[in-house]
Amino acid sequence: MDEFELVARYFDHPQAGRGQVTLGIGDDGAVLAHTPGTESVVVTDTLVCGTHFHKEQPAASIGHRALAVNLSDIAAMGASAEWATLNLTLPSLDEYWVEQFAAALLALAGRYDVALVGGDTTRGPLSVTMTVGGRVSKGAALRRNGAQPGDGIYVSGFLGGAAAALAQGNACSEDALLEALWYPQPRLALGSALVGVAHSAIDISDGLLSDLGHVLQASAKLGADIDATRIPLYPQAERDLGHRRALELALGGGDDYELCFTVPMARRGSISVLEEKLSLALTCIGEVTSSGVCHVRQNGRILTELVPGYRHAWSG
Repeated sequence: MDEFELVARYFDHPQAGRGQVTLGIGDDGAVLAHTPGTESVVVTDTLVCGTHFHKEQPAASIGHRALAVNLSDIAAMGASAEWATLNLTLPSLDEYWVEQFAAALLALAGRYDVALVGGDTTRGPLSVTMTVGGRVSKGAALRRNGAQPGDGIYVSGFLGGAAAALAQGNACSEDALLEALWYPQPRLALGSALVGVAHSAIDISDGLLSDLGHVLQASAKLGADIDATRIPLYPQAERDLGHRRALELALGGGDDYELCFTVPMARRGSISVLEEKLSLALTCIGEVTSSGVCHVRQNGRILTELVPGYRHAWSG
């Protein structure tokens, strides 16, 4: 099977797609229509075997995750997703693996009406690169640099599940933790609903403290007071690893792909309405301050020696 046959068999399927996609898979390039009064949002991410996933991981989870992590970035911008491209590097052709990978990827794309419009396949060490494009009303995109002193700091869902699954390795048997690691759920509905409500937003990929730090740094080097007792933890992680370790992983473990956002006092009532409407936990964990320092407190005591979050390590 050559590249064109592989694409035709597993990826070039009828899709709901978007009206903005004039021409998708099958030509030298995709053609996308412009929507007046909007701005484009484009994100991209690469997953490498051995770094972002292991070779024994189900192919379906890799396909889902490759798109989900990009949709999470789209959500953090308050945008809607429209189209995606896929660059897939395979060490060899395992048709069952590709079938499972493609089915999960396209299932998630179909759920959010995202059209796969092109990409590339090649031979080499297993890796996946996806680029996703979306759209937001002109001037309405959520950004990192809008936080203000007095804003409440919120997170969606629960934190630390993926990191808890990784910490246990092959010993992890908790479906909820493995689900968090293998099948993260992008919060697109929440992101869109936060436009005009939140001052700033970011998705939690490298750990809460690390990603919140990006928001604080971009927002005139502000600070934060975090109440550790409010951090929404996975009960399974607390049971398996203990409260302290579950908290550390929630603060610094990464791979949550939940949203962290800041909301002014006058609009905090809107968050309770959203929580009920979306059936999604939205927890206020602290407040933005002008101190320039991020403190995590537990019962009045500042916690120290906490993992700051994931950072890419380069060698050579």
